[in-house]
Amino acid sequence: QVQLVESGGGLMQDGGSLRLSCAASGLTFGSYIMGWFRQAPGKEREFVARISWRGITYYADSVKGRFTISRDNTKNTVTLQMNSLKPEDTAVYYCAADPKGDATVPRWYNYWGQGTQVTVSS
Repeated sequence: QVQLVESGGGLMQDGGSLRLSCAASGLTFGSYIMGWFRQAPGKEREFVARISWRGITYYADSVKGRFTISRDNTKNTVTLQMNSLKPEDTAVYYCAADPKGDATVPRWYNYWGQGTQVTVSS
């Protein structure tokens, strides 16, 4: 049974930093692309970042230069370091694994975490 568990969300002021982690179990972690998505109230879930099993990264334009995705295949974890946070980054952040198509599109992912709330105040 695959489980993805996010942690590290919270309340932060504009310009601050947060670090999200996702712990994976029940899958051969090192073989999968991992992604981070977010969903703000009333909006669709959107792509944030993804990382290949070899560590190749790709970011949404809205977070490029501010967020960094990384993974530790020995610990089965993927991390999202978020710097220079803005109020528009406020959303529930989700970890996802194993896309069967375009890794920027939510519907292609087989596995999802429960999400962690990030709130950035102005």
